[in-house]
Amino acid sequence: MFLTFLGGAGTVTGSKTLVEAGAPGEEQRVLIDCGLFQGPREIRERNWETFPIDPATVKAVILTHAHLDHCGYLPALVREGFAGPVYCSPNTADLVPIILRDSAKLQEEDTAWARTKGFSRHVDPRPLYDATDAEQAIALLRPIEFGIDITPIPSLTARLAPAGHILGSSTITLVDQLRQRTVVFSGDLGRGNHPLLEGPHPPEDADAVVIESTYGDREHGDVEAEIDEMAAAITRTLHRGGTVVIPAFAVDRTEVLLIALRRLQDQQRIPMAQISVDSPMALAALRVYVQAIRDHDPEILTAIDAEGPEAIDLPNLDEATTREQSMALDSGGPRIIVSASGMASGGRVTHHLKAALPDRRNTILLVGYQAVGTPGRLLLDGVHELKIHGQYVPVRAEIAEIEAFSVHAGPQELVDWIAGTREPPAQVFVNHGEPEAAEALADRIRDQLDVAVVMAQPGDRVRI
Repeated sequence: MFLTFLGGAGTVTGSKTLVEAGAPGEEQRVLIDCGLFQGPREIRERNWETFPIDPATVKAVILTHAHLDHCGYLPALVREGFAGPVYCSPNTADLVPIILRDSAKLQEEDTAWARTKGFSRHVDPRPLYDATDAEQAIALLRPIEFGIDITPIPSLTARLAPAGHILGSSTITLVDQLRQRTVVFSGDLGRGNHPLLEGPHPPEDADAVVIESTYGDREHGDVEAEIDEMAAAITRTLHRGGTVVIPAFAVDRTEVLLIALRRLQDQQRIPMAQISVDSPMALAALRVYVQAIRDHDPEILTAIDAEGPEAIDLPNLDEATTREQSMALDSGGPRIIVSASGMASGGRVTHHLKAALPDRRNTILLVGYQAVGTPGRLLLDGVHELKIHGQYVPVRAEIAEIEAFSVHAGPQELVDWIAGTREPPAQVFVNHGEPEAAEALADRIRDQLDVAVVMAQPGDRVRI
């Protein structure tokens, strides 16, 4: 069995790992994740490069979860010739269509905007893929339950287990039956303290582990202390008549935020104010989460299952579904706007930032991981002007960061998860992280587990 790292190596987006297995001369190909590259232009442009192999030769794709950096390239792969099944958990199969349809729509809208305003470098800008490509990819989804073995190609079995990162997120165990080799992919691993979901299941047997490293170089802070900071930032902003803009990942982060805001209001730790969710994708994902709670899905925490959908139902929640409703939110005044995307790299939140950043009364509250080169990271790094829609906007608003809502495991949590195997793996491959984070995690794994650790590099092909 061979692995080739086609994405998510040396960077935190674009996850794609090629698996080749089978009898000599009869090897077949499976792709683990098919994510979109995000971040600075030089990374985003990798989405436009010719795919390293013929997509028609890939027999199946297996998804760890529904975030764009793990599934967002699927329509492009289909456009280039892939026609096999896309295996994933049932909840992922419910969320991926929401993600892909929104991604295609945003790409089409951004392309039309660039063409109209003339700020594209291309004479005739085109989207990476369109709605038709997205629908063709969605038609290939094949949901499989946790713990059930499937055979994506002859001699290779695959099994999913809960990862505790977002609803439907999975770890993937592949077993090469010919050579009796097992490799486990962490996908994005949760922390075990998700306010809605059960924690990740540890791996059992593994000759090799492919582990994410998003937070490989920094431990998470005290959650309650950070919630206090969030409450203080919201309160002082609303008291000075300002708007709080929260860029949030549409899937999972919005739900986690709504739980926190509901509890802060119930405890009278923040003033009552209009809370608007301005993201059609986030609202659609919210309905999937509500249905999972109603269905008593085993991924849902027992406490939330007992509380019911009211856990994420706010009496003062406003759903902005139309463009006109979205635009009306930028009129100013004390309110909270939750809008995608989480790194402020696209979507409706960019319009809210354009309106909010010049006003010192407002606050931009960053509650998720901000990849290098994204607008969110630039704001964290203290830029004085931010380029939005081809124009530079002055940054006068307060910028606050709260890491309490991270649903990525920290470095020790990642090491402990690997240590859950019955026997230490012979090899560990560190991917899905910026170089500093991946290197720090690799050093920690070596020190604590005394196993061979490799930082995955783009194009690396390794034998299991």
